[in-house]
Amino acid sequence: MAQAHTKALGRTERRESPLAERFALFSECLLTGVWIAVASLGVVTYPAAFAAGARHLRRRTAHEAGGWREFTADFRAALRGGWLTGLAGWAVLAAVWVDVQAARAGLPGGPLVGAAGLVALIGLAVSGMRAAASWTPGAAWRELLAQAGRRTVLDPAGSFLLVGGLTVVALSGWFVAPLAVPVLGAVAAAAVAVEARYRHGR
Repeated sequence: MAQAHTKALGRTERRESPLAERFALFSECLLTGVWIAVASLGVVTYPAAFAAGARHLRRRTAHEAGGWREFTADFRAALRGGWLTGLAGWAVLAAVWVDVQAARAGLPGGPLVGAAGLVALIGLAVSGMRAAASWTPGAAWRELLAQAGRRTVLDPAGSFLLVGGLTVVALSGWFVAPLAVPVLGAVAAAAVAVEARYRHGR
C-alpha cells in the first residue's frame, strides 16, 4: 500500500514538473522584460537590449546557466553595431510621423502615403525583432537585418504573431504604462519561438 502511494506521488510530481517549468519560464520572461526596458533607456540601445534579452531566454530554454552578468555582457557586445540600428529605427519613425502628419493635413495622396509608411514601419519593426532574436556575439547587424527581412516576408504567420505581440505591448502601455515593461520579455520570447519555428520548419 505504501509502495503504491509512493508511486502515485511520483507520478503526481512528474505531472507538476512541466507546469512548474512553464511558470519559471514565464517569470523569467517578465524579469527579462524589465532588463530590456532598463537597457533601452539609452534611446538608441533598444536593438542591443532586445538581442541580449532574447539570447538570455534562449539560454534559459536550453537549460544553460546565465543571469544579469551574462545579459550585460551580451548587451555590450550587441551594442557595438546595434546602436546604429537603433538610430536608423528612430529616423524611420520620424519619417513615418511626417507622413502621418501629411495625411492628417489633407495633402493630396497623404492618406495613401501615411498608410504605406505605417505598414513599412510595422514590417521594419518585425524584421528588427527577428534579427535581434537571432543575434549572436560577432554577428553583423546589417546581415542579420537583411536575412530577417526575407524571413519576415517568407514566414507571414510568424510575422503576424510578432505584430500581435507589439500590439499587446502598445495596449498595455496605453492602459497601464508599467505593464508594458514586463510584457517586453514575453515579446522577446515570442520572437525566439518564431525564429526557432522557422528554422525547424525549413
